[in-house]
Amino acid sequence: MTNQYTPAKVWTMDNENGGQWASINRPDSGARHQQVLPQGKQPLQLHSLATPNGQKVTIMLEELLAKGAAAEYDAYTINIGEGDQFGSGFVDINPNSKIPALLDNSTNKPIRVFESGNILLYLAEKFGHFLPTEISAKTEVMNWLFWLQGSAPYLGGGFGHFYAYAPEKFEYPINRFTMEAKRQLDVLDKQLANNQYIAGNEYSIADIAIWPWYGSLVLGNLYNAAEFLDVTSYSNLLRWAKQIEQRQAVQRGRIVNRVWGEEWEQLSERHSAADIDAVLNKKP
Repeated sequence: MTNQYTPAKVWTMDNENGGQWASINRPDSGARHQQVLPQGKQPLQLHSLATPNGQKVTIMLEELLAKGAAAEYDAYTINIGEGDQFGSGFVDINPNSKIPALLDNSTNKPIRVFESGNILLYLAEKFGHFLPTEISAKTEVMNWLFWLQGSAPYLGGGFGHFYAYAPEKFEYPINRFTMEAKRQLDVLDKQLANNQYIAGNEYSIADIAIWPWYGSLVLGNLYNAAEFLDVTSYSNLLRWAKQIEQRQAVQRGRIVNRVWGEEWEQLSERHSAADIDAVLNKKP
């Protein structure tokens, strides 16, 4: 980096320096406009976008439905580029203004659930799938769920931002977060050397949480960084990523609330299984 930056005594916002998300990033929270969220007839109401954090929940819901659970849901797109997450209706569900946000209307009093890891835990406990009940096995799953929640910001907000989205590329932050991203990939690769799935030999919410981030990364679907990160050197992680990718529920869940890509990958709203079927049937 050739330009030296001297921090001011008191920070003030610079509207001209924020990269791709400069128009929505602000240092305050709360609703910025009135916006009533749509609501469907299903017990679960999801407001999200098919980012890695959004995919966690839609994959989980499709996995639950494949198990025969009563996890029917309506899914509505929140366009974070246009600031939908700052509408009053969304903020009522998630005061942190981050997707995904879930409203469970199947209870006597609707329950709001936000933060993607918490939504996975809530759904696993509600429906009794993808989370062991035996204490040691459950703890191992939770170890990796919390690992993901703590690690993914370094991959997304750190590596992804400076490598793919920042208005200028600088060596120091890219090197700093590349080192951390590769360290995380190595952690996962070593864990998967002796385990079929992340937390052992059973598919769990740990896999559902981690795959949209790290599985997508090593499969070349995130930040266009597969070659840069030499992902083929993580053979165990690649094996796992390809295995998870083949699951029907993963293929279904990953397209919900997706509004980019091929036409057979886009489903803005989901209200029934037929909606996903119709989109997937467009694939040549």
